[in-house]
Amino acid sequence: MGWVWLGVAITAEVTATLALRASDGFTRWWPSVVVVVGYGAAFVLLSQVLKTIGVGLAYATWSGLGTAGAAVGAWLLFGERFSGLAIVGIALIIVGVGVLNLAGTSHG
Repeated sequence: MGWVWLGVAITAEVTATLALRASDGFTRWWPSVVVVVGYGAAFVLLSQVLKTIGVGLAYATWSGLGTAGAAVGAWLLFGERFSGLAIVGIALIIVGVGVLNLAGTSHG
């Protein structure tokens, strides 16, 4: 169940990060609320995940997939452009998370 909650935590973090961009410096009400609720949910969920998944693996997965997810979301929602090298970097983040998972550093 820890992996399911980690996925929800990543989703909350990515949503909050994209809402941060949409909040226009916290001048827009609803995106600002999504930022606060999303980051709060992400950290609460991550704290629960750490009961069953080791901190190294959980945090690497959370931050890595969150970074990749935010980049893809920014491309889809805000039209941000990436160079070929940036795309390679995002792919390497995802591969790195996969390698960590294969290494089995979880305790749960």
